[in-house]
Order: sequence, then C-alpha cells, then structure tokens
Amino acid sequence: MQKFSKSLLLLHSVFFIHIFSAYAQQQPAIKPLETPPIASIRGLSVVNDSVVWVSGTGGQAGLTTDGGKHWQWMKVPNHDSADWRSLYAFSSQRALLLNAGSPAHVMLTNNGGKSWETAYEDTTKGIFFDDIAFLNDSAGFAIGDPMPPDNKFAVITTEDRGKTWTSPMHPLIAEPGEAIFAASGTNVVVCANEKGGIITGGQVSRFIPGDGIQKPIVLPIAQGSPSKGAFSLAFKPDGKTGVIVGGDYQHDKDTTNNCVYTNDDGKTWTVSPAPPAGYRSCVVYVKGNIFIATGTSGTDISRDGGVHWQKISEQGFHVAGVSPNGKKIWLAGSRKLGMITL
Repeated sequence: MQKFSKSLLLLHSVFFIHIFSAYAQQQPAIKPLETPPIASIRGLSVVNDSVVWVSGTGGQAGLTTDGGKHWQWMKVPNHDSADWRSLYAFSSQRALLLNAGSPAHVMLTNNGGKSWETAYEDTTKGIFFDDIAFLNDSAGFAIGDPMPPDNKFAVITTEDRGKTWTSPMHPLIAEPGEAIFAASGTNVVVCANEKGGIITGGQVSRFIPGDGIQKPIVLPIAQGSPSKGAFSLAFKPDGKTGVIVGGDYQHDKDTTNNCVYTNDDGKTWTVSPAPPAGYRSCVVYVKGNIFIATGTSGTDISRDGGVHWQKISEQGFHVAGVSPNGKKIWLAGSRKLGMITL
C-alpha cells in the first residue's frame, strides 16, 4: 500500500509539472529589437506586419519596412526639442506626428520621412495635445487637455487625411483637475457604429462614449491626484468588450484599481479581480479575448477580455501596437523596442 501511495504521489507530481510547463510555454516572450537612438518613445503606429512607425523625444521618429529587422531614424528639421508623443501612419510613405506641449505642431510626411511639412500649428499658451485618431481613411481628430477660460478640451479635426486642420467648437467640458495623459497616444479608440470613446485621469477619471449620446461616466479606477487615472483604452473591433488600464505612475508597482473592463459597450465598468502587476500606460487588443498591457514595471497578458492578467515579462515599455492580423505585438519605450509573436 505504501509503495502504491508513493507511485500515486509521483504520478501527481509529474502531472502538475507537465501542466505547469505547458502553461509556462504558452506565455509569449518579448524579442528585443534594434536599440533606438530616441531616449523615450511614446508614439507608435502599426500599418502591417512589415511597416511600423515610432516617435518620441528629441524631435525624432523611426520607420521599419521589413518587420523590424532594420530601422530608419530621422529628425524633423527645426523641431529638435519636440516630443512626438502621438503618431498616425497611413503607409510607409505617409505619416503624421503630433507633439505634446506648446507650441503644438502636426507634421506630415508623404515620402517616408525624407521631408516634413507643417499641417497645423498652435502657439496658444498652455496648449497640450495628447492623442491623434482617425474615424476613417480621411476624417480624423486630435484632442488635448482642457483650456481656460471655459475648461473645454482642445479639439482639432481634419477631413483630408491630415493635410489641413480646423478648430471646431466643442462642448466637452472637463471637471476640475481632469486631464488626458499623453503616455502612449491610446486614450482614444474609434470602433464601428461610433462606439469606443475617450478616457481621462487626474482628480477625476471618466469614460466619455464616442456615440455622443451616452453621458460620460466616472470610472472605478484609481484617481484623485495628478498622477492617477485611466491611461489607455482598448476595445474589440465591435466596441462591446473593452479594457482600460492605468493606476499611479508615481507608484508603478501598485495594483490598486489599475484595470477595469466592460462587456456592454462601456455602459458599465468592473475592476479586474486579478489585475496587471502595476501601473500600465498602454493596453492593446490582440485577437480572440487576448489583450496585452505594458508599463514601466512590466508587461502582462489577459486571455479572458481583461478580467484576469498574468505577467509575462519584467521588461516595461511605454506603448504597444498590434499588426492587423493580430500575430505581432510591437512594444517601444525608453531606448528599447520589442516584439511579441503569437
């Protein structure tokens, strides 16, 4: 009987080791790419498996056209101090850069960064844009922090793929101490049927639906100080299932209310019971029910729509992007680039 018990115990041990090994193998690994000359990258736009743009400090941007094997690094002339925190690319030739801070500029290239033209300039004191997004191949907008005296969020729009921009009247008024974080250019998500929305942080953190009908709602995410709130938003293409990550960037290992998810188009949000392992500046939808989040203290994966998360790497990045087919996840941060293949 004792011999049988030992055999049974050994069988159980082998079984659990096998299960643990299989689980560990399922966790994707981050492959390091070329070390960029940009001190901090927060702008990233993925066109396809081959073409990816990045941008950041020092007025610099980067482009790969061969899936990350080689990169072209460039500086936008006369913008050495610009921090290009938001980026939108149409192709390997056409891309837009948007800086954070004043004066604000939208720069456009039509030849892969060989030359740039100023598509928009705003010298208003205190202007600070955070995100650029497109509704379709022609119409897009950029949104920035609220401006005095009426505390309305700054908004500019384009109807010609970013060539020209206008400043329309916009009714969206911020709450006291509310702003948008320029952490990864992912505070805005555009989905089908006008779903998706905008997130804010600071003293108040809200989800502002994109349909213009549902009223903004206060999120159950960390908030109440300038370093806390919602930093990044991702939705499935249908706009029904979504995830928001954030937390407190001054305490980047704090997991308190740093992730919330929705399954009803953003009408209600629930705190994740097994959240990412700290503050996260970016979350992206990959495929199926898979989301990936990253921040200064690491990178995590959720396979159930943002409910439960597992840490896959101690490596932290500022921003992530996904190839249209969902097979490659691109990551960029402080002098580093990485890629996950699923």
